[in-house]
Amino acid sequence: MKRIMLGASSLLVIAGALTGAGLTAQAADLPVYKKAPPIVEPWNPWMIRVRALGVIPDASGSNVHVLGVPTLSSPSSGLSISDAVVPELDISYFFTKNIAAELILGATKHHVTGTGSLQGLDVGKSWLLPPTLTLQYHFTDLGPFKPYIGAGVNYTWFFSQTAANVPWNGLAVTQFHISNAFGAAVQVGFDYMFDRHWGLNFDVKKLFLQPNYSATVSGAIPVSGRANIDPWLVAGGVTYKF
Repeated sequence: MKRIMLGASSLLVIAGALTGAGLTAQAADLPVYKKAPPIVEPWNPWMIRVRALGVIPDASGSNVHVLGVPTLSSPSSGLSISDAVVPELDISYFFTKNIAAELILGATKHHVTGTGSLQGLDVGKSWLLPPTLTLQYHFTDLGPFKPYIGAGVNYTWFFSQTAANVPWNGLAVTQFHISNAFGAAVQVGFDYMFDRHWGLNFDVKKLFLQPNYSATVSGAIPVSGRANIDPWLVAGGVTYKF
């Protein structure tokens, strides 16, 4: 029988091979850890905005009919309605990431006066509650800048109406009433989002609102007509997306 003689160098090679094989087997048995995916917050369809709202009526097309006094009636006379600035709350619901419905809530107080042959006549004051519902399309491919367009319907309640009862050329408005009315609305605006939740908003709406009204002058002379309020609603404020 022949003896196999191994030198020191051969032993080192064999030992290294065995050690490497053992490490390889151990490495193969170790679990492989993959990077966890980023946490994605669930999508929420609700958004609110708190804004300062400027209401700018355009009453230039209003008409006045003073019974039995054509010189004080249209086209010689008309109405003027004062502007107003109030806080306003806006609630939006997103059916998809692009399609949303928006409801605005706010009340404004306006002062009505005469124009033309009625220049200087103080007619009265009224509060308006004009909830407006619009259906919007939001553009979502412009990064933090998110413009939108919309159209919808408005219904305006007129409340706390008071006649001025201030003498003018021997006359005074002693009774004043504006009827509630529906109107169409169109809209354009944008949100600029600083992060997923917070942003700034700018919004412009045009309402086509032309209610009928009635009044009494000096307790005896009936007055009627149509008030072409047709206001611009210009708003800016803070957006919060849930």
